[in-house]
Amino acid sequence: MRNSLGGAAAASFVLLTAWSAAPVAAQAPAGPPGRAEVSRVAAGTYKVDPNHTQVIWSVDHLGFSTLSGMFGQITGALVLDPARPAASKLNVEIPMSGLTVTSEAFGRHLRTPDMFDAQKFPTARFVSTSVRPQGTRAVVTGDLTLHGVTKPVTLQVVFTGAGSNPMNRRPTVGFSATTSIKRSDFGLGYAAPAVSDEVELRIAGAFEKTS
Repeated sequence: MRNSLGGAAAASFVLLTAWSAAPVAAQAPAGPPGRAEVSRVAAGTYKVDPNHTQVIWSVDHLGFSTLSGMFGQITGALVLDPARPAASKLNVEIPMSGLTVTSEAFGRHLRTPDMFDAQKFPTARFVSTSVRPQGTRAVVTGDLTLHGVTKPVTLQVVFTGAGSNPMNRRPTVGFSATTSIKRSDFGLGYAAPAVSDEVELRIAGAFEKTS
């Protein structure tokens, strides 16, 4: 009996020693691959990642609800140098075909001459004219062409993050932005003021480095 207990104790000691000496499996770094650290931004030209870039608009609808829609399928380019952020340039195109709303009937109406007149004006465009850096934020002013009308628009931009996209290994940067515009400034005043003339815009932009 004593030998059995002694043997079991010895075996347990060997097993515990082996377990404590075994290498611990490497753990994946905590958190997402993109981080809001300017040191992670590579200078160069970036293209819009159309799968992860969107413009969300919101209006007051008849005083009953806040109604939102989204534009996707966005294309364009960003020229970026973290050492000279004020020299950054942005040029994007927003196709009317990328409009998503609550129903097909509503979407069809928005594309008619009552509103976007998408057949005549199939795209909108934003081209930056100045960038004023403020740490990890910036005030970006540019020309928005929508419904055949060009007006200056100012974006309040926040640097979201930078890093290597684990899906394709490309250096990627991301930003969010907000602004507001008046529909009537662009000849889109249908149903105002019952539907608010002012439109709130929220933008999520992701860009992949090409050179």
